[in-house]
Amino acid sequence: MKNSFKLFTLASSLFLGAAFTLQAEEVPLDRIAAVANTGVVLESEIQDLLKSIKQQAKNNNQDLPSDSALRVQVMDKLINDSLILQIGERMGIQVSDAQLDETLSNMARDNNLSLEQFRENIIADGLDYEQYRESVRTELISGEVRRASMQRRIYISPQEVSNLLKMMKEQSTNEVEYQLGHILIAFPAEPSQEDINAAKIRADKVIELLNNGSDFAKIAIASSSDSNALKGGELGWKTVNEMPTLFSEIIDGKDKGTILGPIRTGLGFSIVKVMDIRGKEVVEIEEVQSRHILIKPSVILSEAKAEEMLQGFLDKINAGEADFADLAKEHSEGPTSVKGGDLGWANPNSYDPAFREALARLDIDEYHKPFRSSFGWHLVQLTGRRMLDATERMNENRAYQLLYNRKLAMESARWIKETRDQAHIEVFDLEEK
Repeated sequence: MKNSFKLFTLASSLFLGAAFTLQAEEVPLDRIAAVANTGVVLESEIQDLLKSIKQQAKNNNQDLPSDSALRVQVMDKLINDSLILQIGERMGIQVSDAQLDETLSNMARDNNLSLEQFRENIIADGLDYEQYRESVRTELISGEVRRASMQRRIYISPQEVSNLLKMMKEQSTNEVEYQLGHILIAFPAEPSQEDINAAKIRADKVIELLNNGSDFAKIAIASSSDSNALKGGELGWKTVNEMPTLFSEIIDGKDKGTILGPIRTGLGFSIVKVMDIRGKEVVEIEEVQSRHILIKPSVILSEAKAEEMLQGFLDKINAGEADFADLAKEHSEGPTSVKGGDLGWANPNSYDPAFREALARLDIDEYHKPFRSSFGWHLVQLTGRRMLDATERMNENRAYQLLYNRKLAMESARWIKETRDQAHIEVFDLEEK
């Protein structure tokens, strides 16, 4: 099995709750471990997630902190997940079974597996497939909630984009990327000077442990308040332009293994480690040209009927009995219907993931069988593919995204902190038996 599959399994376990099958033997009565607004965290969820993390850590030879420290992180994660899902429910965000099946099929395909082989591998890892399937649904909903919330909170001015573009033009094209690890020693809400001093002492202790050779990931899992704590504090690969400004100013030019901090922020003290360094890869920009027919299911048009309609259209097109553009003008519910479904040239990354994946599998002039995206059911034809050098417009888009990513980490942490501060959270002290 690919490493990416194992990593996704671990990430899903860490973020989305456990998926271990209950034994047929006697099971104690479940108990409520925490209340988060209208949601609850059950003791069984905590125990299942703890077991899942330990099993995955064993599979990956990853050290873990003490059970008590791990339980705190697991409890925080499950409380956060509950609050985020409640927000998603109020926003009306849903993931249909068809969307979920398409996502799982794409995951299987990315690992060169059939969906059945993918399912068998999940079970072989000791996970219950149906619970795993629902955890993927939860991840998709959580991702949409976070994206929608961040879009409302993060503002990028035209002047910021202009300034960054000027800086990018002055830099070398072989830009350096840093793989970062992050530990956040957070302040409580409305911290006193005593709280700040105590956090500083804890941060200094963490740096001392790291400088003496302690495992960064283990300490992050045990001590960090950042949302990436259960992933060992991993922030991934970033250029200095993608980092929060406070980080970029001190990390630029540092060597692999450098530990920096504590860095005072509005959330607490940050500790950053340069895990690795590499030269930025130069990637050409691909654009695709396509056209589609969109059918949206409704109370009077089922998912199955929408798929059946599009399959019927495809059969007629292949038989030479109908024209794609004419069918799109008559039946498509998308804004491009008046243009015969033509979507023009576009960066495929701008499309819905299911739509992007469908286009990636097509040759020019080939049709894809009907598939489901978050917008509805599609019949799509790829009509062109080309590679382009970055244009000024695309450089502007990249600059905007770099600025967005720079602000995202801090704003996301601030958002979840505000969400928790405004919520009614009650944690019950349950003794293990």
